[in-house]
Amino acid sequence: MLDNPRSPRVRAVAKLAKKGARSETGLFLLEGPQAVTEALTFRPELVVDLFATPTALERYGDIAERAEAADLEVEFVTEQVLDTMADTVTPQGFVAVCRQFPTAVKDIFAASPRLIAVLEEVRDPGNAGTIIRAADAAGADAVILTGRSVDLYNPKVVRSTTGSLFHLPVAVEATLEDVVSRARAEGLQTLAADIKGDDLLDVRTAGLLGARTAWVFGNEARGLPDDYLTLVDRAVSLPIYGQAESLNLATAASVCLYESAFAQRS
Repeated sequence: MLDNPRSPRVRAVAKLAKKGARSETGLFLLEGPQAVTEALTFRPELVVDLFATPTALERYGDIAERAEAADLEVEFVTEQVLDTMADTVTPQGFVAVCRQFPTAVKDIFAASPRLIAVLEEVRDPGNAGTIIRAADAAGADAVILTGRSVDLYNPKVVRSTTGSLFHLPVAVEATLEDVVSRARAEGLQTLAADIKGDDLLDVRTAGLLGARTAWVFGNEARGLPDDYLTLVDRAVSLPIYGQAESLNLATAASVCLYESAFAQRS
């Protein structure tokens, strides 16, 4: 059992909370039973190390079974060691180290997607992770993060996806110009969620949401610059019927993705 929180191995795991260590090693942190279960179920080959307290492993016996099926040894650690490794205050007994696995943008479009989400300069980790989760729930085929967006493997992004990171392809370090160009070449329309755009209800009524679509979501505070709005086919706004000043980006993205999902399935 690992019981020294100052040991080099424990420190190496803890460093993965920092982008520099993630970039250098190609690894990232995974915390909690839900995320670990999703990784072992959908992408077990990515899990390099799995650490758990004896109490947590006893409580979540299915994780032990999945680890065994993946020929992965669970290493026991003390609560103090786990707290040192984890980025959160309450890691719930599990920390894993996984290999990063971004998908190439060209491979996403080669798969003839019907619905994708594109994040341009989305900086908040919680928003980015929640949009990935919403895209997964809405049946989107992929998510693309441009190079101006938050690091996909930031621990807060990973936690916010609640395992959806392992369910659908996610590309990183793209440029919006390249993504829009590839989308157009593959026959997808590009819609940008923006306060200056056409009312979503009008776009829905016009029957435009049933087409293959790449939704573009911009920065939380500034949205998309005007020169980027000229790249896409149409800007679309969500109407505010109540007194709210605006919608959270992740909430707005969820609405847009589900509107397309409903239209494509009707």
